[in-house]
Amino acid sequence: MASPIEQLAKNFSFSSFKKAEDLKKRLWFTLFVLVVYRFGTYIPLPSINPVVVSDFTRSHANGLFGILDMFSGGAIGRMTVFSLNIMPYISASIIVQLLTAMSPYLTALKKEGEAGRRKINQYTRYGTVGLALVQGFGIAAGLERIVTQSGAAVMDPGLIFKFTTMTSLTGGTLFIMWLGEQISARGIGNGSSIIIYSGIVANLPAALFNTFAMGKQGALSITALFALLLIVVSIIAFIVFIERSVRKIPIQYPKRQIPGGGVATQQGTHLPLKLNNAGVIPPIFASSILLLPATISGFMTVDPESIFGRISMVFSHGSPTYMACYIAAIVFFSFFYTAIMFNPKDTADNLKKSGSYIPGIRPGDQTSNYIDAILLRLTTIGAAYLCVICILPEVILSQISLPFYLGGTSLLIVVSTSIDTMSQFQSHLLAQQYEGLFKRAKSKGGL
Repeated sequence: MASPIEQLAKNFSFSSFKKAEDLKKRLWFTLFVLVVYRFGTYIPLPSINPVVVSDFTRSHANGLFGILDMFSGGAIGRMTVFSLNIMPYISASIIVQLLTAMSPYLTALKKEGEAGRRKINQYTRYGTVGLALVQGFGIAAGLERIVTQSGAAVMDPGLIFKFTTMTSLTGGTLFIMWLGEQISARGIGNGSSIIIYSGIVANLPAALFNTFAMGKQGALSITALFALLLIVVSIIAFIVFIERSVRKIPIQYPKRQIPGGGVATQQGTHLPLKLNNAGVIPPIFASSILLLPATISGFMTVDPESIFGRISMVFSHGSPTYMACYIAAIVFFSFFYTAIMFNPKDTADNLKKSGSYIPGIRPGDQTSNYIDAILLRLTTIGAAYLCVICILPEVILSQISLPFYLGGTSLLIVVSTSIDTMSQFQSHLLAQQYEGLFKRAKSKGGL
């Protein structure tokens, strides 16, 4: 049986959307915030030579710069105040989640409800400031080392440049974090994901234009272009299928007493477990870690015969070693992140406290073991899915010089965020229709 949201999607009409005043306000607010964000990606850092920076990032587009530039919506290539984007906040969130699983103090805070959640969010913000300052110092020190035929990347290097760069990048990250929170609270929801999504989508037209230009210039044949288009469409369809796939564990609620001495019938529902619980976190972390040696060697003059130089060559983009390690890292982070985000024992305890149970499974440890076994199988399938989605484009990218925007990670982020945003959109529309029904029922009843 279709869910209420799926039924609403089938019966959707523009007349119902026209009546949803609150939803329209949220959409306009989200668009306004995204315009402000895109404007900030064009404000350059002080004392930067944009020509030199652009040449350098273009020559290192196949390393970590390419990935970060994709996530930042082109801000890294222009070296603007939004260059760090929201990634320090996401990294801080993941670190805090890791610490929450290991620290009894943070675990107790998590169980305190809204007050504990606010406290953990505050720690996340502190972590964001610290990471942004460290990364800002690293970018400032790296920029001072960049010298090309066009000149030096920094016009006035020194302590003042490092300080202004650190504060500008940290301020930009905090402002983006605030924008994401505003989208989550007053907009359509999923603020952080929508900001990353908008950065990728903003550069998709240029990526497609460059790809077709390669075909026009003869760098890509017509057959290769059609094959590439077919692969992209197939990947999108596959992502939609997997991201919408859930494993429904049946849950039975106990009978309840009702007024008049009767007993309500036993009700059943289900516990939905997504096939890909880890989302896009494993590919992002795996690619960032594996491309780090090549990125560091790009900042420094490294002897190819040295140990670090050989490591950089072995882990060069598209090499067999890189591919094998990339798959291993995706699998590791899939299991690791899923274990942090979902605790079968807590779920089993909550079911036991509410008197609910899984048919045929005893409450307590057996329920926890049952859910854990299902989660293990789902995570295995999800990790394999992420490997296929991310490795297949990597193989193509190793043969053809295509932008990261057409890669598996970017397509995964765009499609997943689109699905989540549509779910939020339909939920707001459904709530609006329910509100209208309640108002009409009250008016008819004379309440």
